[in-house]
Amino acid sequence: MIKRILHIGVAVKNIGVSSDIFTKLFGSDSPHSEIVREQKSQIAFFPVGESFLELIQATEAGTSIEKFIEKRGEGIHHLCLEVEGLETEVKRLKVLGFQFVNESPSDGGDGYRVVFLHPKSTNGVLIELAEKIAR
Repeated sequence: MIKRILHIGVAVKNIGVSSDIFTKLFGSDSPHSEIVREQKSQIAFFPVGESFLELIQATEAGTSIEKFIEKRGEGIHHLCLEVEGLETEVKRLKVLGFQFVNESPSDGGDGYRVVFLHPKSTNGVLIELAEKIAR
């Protein structure tokens, strides 16, 4: 079940410079930041009401974030939907004909497991489905 828009992901070249910009824009303190090894990225989360803005910088050459920036420049990369029952959602959406970048959940940031829907099946929008890991 889709619960809410969790965050909007923005691909950036330099997370430090971008964090300064959005810290000023939102009038907030420093964002929650972390390295997500499995995604080969560094992220920074800015709370905006019930959702977040996620800045994403590649930590290695040849990653999807780096390729995205090379092709399209910095900007909105994906829309993330928080779900309950990630595996159930993957099965439901597969039956409906959606294509996936990855069907097996991987570790995302902030304690979430994630999968990505392929933009070919969502009108060109990369959509991330995320479920909080129970701890």
